[in-house]
Amino acid sequence: MTTPRTGPLAALRVLDASTVLAGPFACQILGDYGADVIKVEHPTKGDNLRGHGAQKDGHGLWSKMVGRNKRCLGLYLGDPAGADVFATLAAQADIVVENFRPGTLERWGLGYDTLSEHNPGLILCRITGFGQTGPYAERPAFGTLIEAMSGFAHMTGEPERPPTLPPFGLADSITAMSAVSAIMMAVHHRSVTGEGQVIDQSILEPLAAALGPHIVTYDQTGSVATRSGNRSSNNAPRNTYLTADGKWCAVSSSADAIARRAMVLVGRAELADEPWFATGAGRAEHSDIIDEAVASWIRVRPLDEVVRAFADADVALAPVYDVPAYLADEQVQARGAVVTIDDDDLGPVRMQNLLFGLSASPGKVRHTGRHLGQDTEAILADYGYDQSTIDELRSKGVIA
Repeated sequence: MTTPRTGPLAALRVLDASTVLAGPFACQILGDYGADVIKVEHPTKGDNLRGHGAQKDGHGLWSKMVGRNKRCLGLYLGDPAGADVFATLAAQADIVVENFRPGTLERWGLGYDTLSEHNPGLILCRITGFGQTGPYAERPAFGTLIEAMSGFAHMTGEPERPPTLPPFGLADSITAMSAVSAIMMAVHHRSVTGEGQVIDQSILEPLAAALGPHIVTYDQTGSVATRSGNRSSNNAPRNTYLTADGKWCAVSSSADAIARRAMVLVGRAELADEPWFATGAGRAEHSDIIDEAVASWIRVRPLDEVVRAFADADVALAPVYDVPAYLADEQVQARGAVVTIDDDDLGPVRMQNLLFGLSASPGKVRHTGRHLGQDTEAILADYGYDQSTIDELRSKGVIA
């Protein structure tokens, strides 16, 4: 059984016709805050996300998370009958999210001109690697390629080592959050004007934006950001350090006052009197000296002592956690940052909770990701399809 939808978006209907990963994650967020999200998947292949990552007893664990709070409809859009079903659903939807190559919806007779003719308030969010326009619009692109092209990989890793890619869907995840922002702006615009619109969301541009001022820095100074490992070109100390009991911790000192307190704590107060210490850039240029001062103090003390000492001195430090350590952290537990949900296949499942809290209209994780086509009959019945029509569509392989 699923619990009733609540939250600020409970009045919204969303068709999630996207696959790995940006679109489904964006729709997960909308569903977390109450939207009625219908996951539209190929009736036999499903979303490739179902087969991505770790599996247990044949069930994809990633899809259990990203598929949460969604109803699942198996529907083949490439068949005219399937396209007609989708158009019927879209006529009553608020938002459609898709990530097919540009022109695919149009080839199926499901372009925005067609869909909006029956639903002028419809918001169509189109997510692709490079956007709907430009010479690369037709190219296939996954997050890995975007992480390479955006400048992220060039900036990440040790100076003398190869560029480093993230071990998770960084570009897609940032794009998902960007897409949610764009969708809610379009919803607000519609609330004022009644007008729907098309959102052209690439994966490349959000990640490039997240990298900070590297473009304006190059434009104005000619300087190109390079790999610096865990160090920063903007301040020091900023690195990871090994404790006496073999654990790692991270220190950050973006504020000058914090950097000074760090030097006092590690017994090197005289460094704070050096002329170069007065600016973050000056400290970054002398990272070797600062890092050795911090590292030599930390390496002879266990992690618990280091954490307490830095907290008492009001200097920013955090342990480097793996998943068990994160789950055990008292702040994580106090905030309810991880939620346990009963799953029909796996029993109790822990996963990340909502992105943020709302005092007046909180969201909720109501259920985990469901099976391919699990809600097909119920969804089509909601939209007026009788059982004989449903049976006919199933016999033709249009639905699952």
